[in-house]
Amino acid sequence: MNSPMRTPFSRILPIASLSTLLVACTVGPSFKRPSPDVPAAWSAIAAPVVSPASQVTTAPADAAHWWTSFNDAELTSLINRAAGANLDAKEAVLRIAEARAQRDVSKADEWPSLDANASAQINRLSDTTPTGALFNKVGEFPGLTGINFPNPYYQYQVGWDASWEIDLFGRVRRSVEAADANAQATVEDSRRVLISTLGDVGRAYIDLRGAQAKRAATLETIAIARELLDLAAQRRGAGLSPDIDVVRAAAEASSAEALLPALDRQITADVNQLGELLAREPGALKAELETARPIPPVPPLVPIGLPAELARRRPDIREAEARLHAATAEVGVAVADLYPRLLLNPQGGVQAQTVALLTSWASRFLTAGPTLDVPIFDAGRRRATVRLQDVRAKEAALDYRRTVLSALNEVDNALAAYSADQARDAALSATVARNRDALVLARQRYAAGVASYVDVLDAQRTLQQNELLLADSQAAVSADLVVLYKALGGGW
Repeated sequence: MNSPMRTPFSRILPIASLSTLLVACTVGPSFKRPSPDVPAAWSAIAAPVVSPASQVTTAPADAAHWWTSFNDAELTSLINRAAGANLDAKEAVLRIAEARAQRDVSKADEWPSLDANASAQINRLSDTTPTGALFNKVGEFPGLTGINFPNPYYQYQVGWDASWEIDLFGRVRRSVEAADANAQATVEDSRRVLISTLGDVGRAYIDLRGAQAKRAATLETIAIARELLDLAAQRRGAGLSPDIDVVRAAAEASSAEALLPALDRQITADVNQLGELLAREPGALKAELETARPIPPVPPLVPIGLPAELARRRPDIREAEARLHAATAEVGVAVADLYPRLLLNPQGGVQAQTVALLTSWASRFLTAGPTLDVPIFDAGRRRATVRLQDVRAKEAALDYRRTVLSALNEVDNALAAYSADQARDAALSATVARNRDALVLARQRYAAGVASYVDVLDAQRTLQQNELLLADSQAAVSADLVVLYKALGGGW
């Protein structure tokens, strides 16, 4: 008894089964998460020169919402609005969607594609070609009398075709791995943009309050200068002081008033910068911010964690790690291209000369079977691609190390600035207090006639200069803390 005829699918099944076993093979290097080379402690706080009012500790950092540590409701409001409205942040979010869509494109290659098709054609063979002449004379051959090949003829077809690459050596899987890593890198880049944006809001707000503090100090200086001008005028009227004292007092008042336009310009620029960060038009925040408020004070305790924790918080380090992962996976894609590819491209459907015959069982057609694509010669292109991707992976590894090193230096420098500016602020605060006492004594001595107006003028100028320096110093301390939080990866 003859064995039953095996169907085409039964012949293909062993090949498909073998392909399934081979799919487990993935060539190329596997990514290993790098271990950053970091010091055990921050050098800038190992031996502080002074004991600042705001202490920095190595307790675990909680910098995700750093702005709340300033206890400034207006700053918190601006930060919250900028996080949702800033155009750079919105663009970064769109880049995430773009990267994830690209990842889905790569992921789709793991699955078969299936397309349906339908066609209706009229075909005519040329009578002046060997093929056309042969078919036109079919009925003239012995034994084929009465058989006519229609020319032209109609052909109707309804069918389908599929395509599937059996991922023998992991080319598709490595491509998906690279796309996943690139998508993660884009997410980290979005976080970096957000951190930068929120940091810019914090510094612009602090700069605004610092400018307003300097303006308030200048107004106080102007008031003092006018009081001294009145005093000098009274003494001149009583014949106790020369005219030069009145001229000097008037000049000092005018000199202080000349500082106001520059401060007003700075205030306007800060308000507009904050408006731009919130995607608002110039002057939109003027009514909200024009009332002067104190410079946001720093908290008494600032936990920053240890250097080893930085790689888990800084999005630029995490982005560099994801880029390294993607570059490593691309090496695997290039290596897989050196090996054969197994493709399945089955086609099927029904074909007939008339629409009515499409439903006939005899009208069916099928083309199925694997295609093995074996690379033989390409002038070294594939191997050069492997070398190229390997070099790019090494560059990504160096970029990761460079990013970690830059982050460590950024934090250490921010810590040093925070400590130094606090020491400067403490010294200036004490100096301004003494300057105020000196001005009071100089005014009393001048009013009593035992000191010249030059002594009063010197005391007034010194107080004015140091008050402006103190306002700058106070703003610098708060801005330093914003920079430190940003360097620590705070804000997401």
